[in-house]
Amino acid sequence: MNEANFREKWVRPARRVVVKVGSGVLTRDNGLDVRLIGRLVREISNLKNQGREIILVSSGAIASGFKKVALGEKPQTIQAKQACAAVGQASLIMAYEKAFERLGFQVAQLLLTADDLSNRRRYLNARNTLTTLLEWGIIPIINENDTVVVAEIRFGDNDTLAGMITSLVEGDLLINLTDIDGLYDRDPRLDPEARFVSLVPSIGPKIEAMASAIPGFLGAGGMSTKVAAARRLARRGVPTIVANGKKTGILERILEGRPEGTLFLPRTKPLSQRKHWIAFTARPKGRIVVDEGAKQALLKRGKSLLPSGVILVGDNFNVGDPVRVEDKKGRLVAVGLTNYSSAELHRILGCQTCDIEQFLGYKHSDEVIHRDNMVVGSDLKI
Repeated sequence: MNEANFREKWVRPARRVVVKVGSGVLTRDNGLDVRLIGRLVREISNLKNQGREIILVSSGAIASGFKKVALGEKPQTIQAKQACAAVGQASLIMAYEKAFERLGFQVAQLLLTADDLSNRRRYLNARNTLTTLLEWGIIPIINENDTVVVAEIRFGDNDTLAGMITSLVEGDLLINLTDIDGLYDRDPRLDPEARFVSLVPSIGPKIEAMASAIPGFLGAGGMSTKVAAARRLARRGVPTIVANGKKTGILERILEGRPEGTLFLPRTKPLSQRKHWIAFTARPKGRIVVDEGAKQALLKRGKSLLPSGVILVGDNFNVGDPVRVEDKKGRLVAVGLTNYSSAELHRILGCQTCDIEQFLGYKHSDEVIHRDNMVVGSDLKI
């Protein structure tokens, strides 16, 4: 199957589409590029009129605020970035709201932190809110909540956020708009002979090496974060296109199946939404160290984790928390949702399943982590 066939199969039929727009696309020297926002809004409105559902993940708050308060240089401290985001977010959402209103569409603003999506209940609440907005025909506009976020609960970049949102809403396609045409074998800003890569069947070390880690002046991520997001999303069975958002008509041409941007193909055996959340969104609260026999049972035979294979429990966690499962050398074996708290595991580690009730006086489950609530091996590689 050639590239045109792949685009016909994966891109043209996409009904629910997440569009991520980077700061390098949305801003210019004097702040937000209102004309470009207007053009982008017209394209999204045309897609809506075709019957597609669009979720917009938009950067630009910090960049807009930075220009608005005339700092003269890119903010470096967390406090300065948060203050710029507070100033800029209002201008950003207002620009979108006015542009969409002129074309008869309503928008809704959602500001999220990684902590919102790593908590299963808040994750499901966010999904329900977004689903309702889409049912009402309203266009959600999502950004990281930069005004309050701290290092421990931030996504790090909107590429990561866009991938998580695409999985959350069970999207058919992620379109990641940046200020270059897509993936090159070398950074085209540094090497004029860099070659464009239009199709990526799978993402391995060679593709990762191509991705530049150099961000734009006002952006948080570079091509490496876009490739990482595409790799995670491919495990969900969803394709990604990275393309140039400054090109007029780019969204419509992409969804017509034309050869725009770099298409990253999905995996043929995707993770379920729940397992994808466990692997890439949930944040482990602790760790469990297992012996070699348990490690092989998890990796080679697809078994659940039993208390007999546990040799060490690290950190404090509760029932239902995501935890890392490591071997004796500290290498990651799996991530899963535990049926026992760390305090309980300290009392039953190494024991047989039939003895759990004897040690605890009760038994939640035979398994410490059931295989249905666990992701193992290469599926965890970012």
